[in-house]
Amino acid sequence: QVQLVESGGGLVQAGGSLRLSCAASGRTVSSYDMGWFRQAPGKAREFVATITTISTSGGTAYADSVKGRFTISRDNAKNTVYLQMNSLKPEDTAVYYCAAGRSVVLRRSPSQYAYWGQGTQVTVSS
Repeated sequence: QVQLVESGGGLVQAGGSLRLSCAASGRTVSSYDMGWFRQAPGKAREFVATITTISTSGGTAYADSVKGRFTISRDNAKNTVYLQMNSLKPEDTAVYYCAAGRSVVLRRSPSQYAYWGQGTQVTVSS
């Protein structure tokens, strides 16, 4: 089992940047497929980015809405996954969640991930 704790959220102006961190304990993140999802008020949780296990070369994928602006990465020595968010837009405002799963097939589906953090709020003002 793995426990996940997100941090790094906050209030930022449009065009600004934030870096979210997801610290894992209990297991090493290198053996899990990791994902970032977000949920805005009144909306369903949506996929943001994912990175596969180190054994599969740590391949990444992004939602079209964040491609070119967000970057997911992992630091296995720190057992942490990051989401660097640049050129933020008001529509990026949401609670951001980190998730972990094993042998994830549908990488963009929240149901594929067994472990979740508590979330961190990101608010982008216009």
